Amino acid sequence: MLSNTITDAINAQINAELWSAYLYLSMGMQFEAAGHPGIANWFKVQYKEEQAHAEIFMNYLNSRGARVVLRPIDAVPTEWACPKCAFTDTLAHEQKVTAMINNLYALAEAEHDYATRGMLDWFVREQVEEEETAKSMIDRLRLIGDNGYGLYMLDQELAARTFAVPAPLAAKA
Repeated sequence: MLSNTITDAINAQINAELWSAYLYLSMGMQFEAAGHPGIANWFKVQYKEEQAHAEIFMNYLNSRGARVVLRPIDAVPTEWACPKCAFTDTLAHEQKVTAMINNLYALAEAEHDYATRGMLDWFVREQVEEEETAKSMIDRLRLIGDNGYGLYMLDQELAARTFAVPAPLAAKA
């Protein structure tokens, strides 16, 4: 059985993951409207990933006999000056999520909740990948600079990104 402290913290993380999904959907919609379908696709795939992260946490609470409590999602930004600006915000946001996951991990350790700590191992690795991917996009956009053809080529490449069901959800299927 999970403690109330762990349950409340995971419910807060669920809300944060859903907020993240909403943020990336907002980014995707802006870049779709701006004529960057590939960049929009990248963010829409990210939106699906964040929803999946929330689902993993919800499944975990349910599996441990704890109650999922969905709370209102705060408003998200709706405009970014450029693709690089959006990816810079993405990196900053993912760094914040990493800190939240680390805090959950520390809480699980402090409570000697090894099952929760084990579940969080996947998220710790996932956050390394999330930050690395955002940083890579910023680096690529920095190299492209004002080169419209370079941005066009990147946009074409990002259009091919697809959503892959995360391992913790695939195992439940």
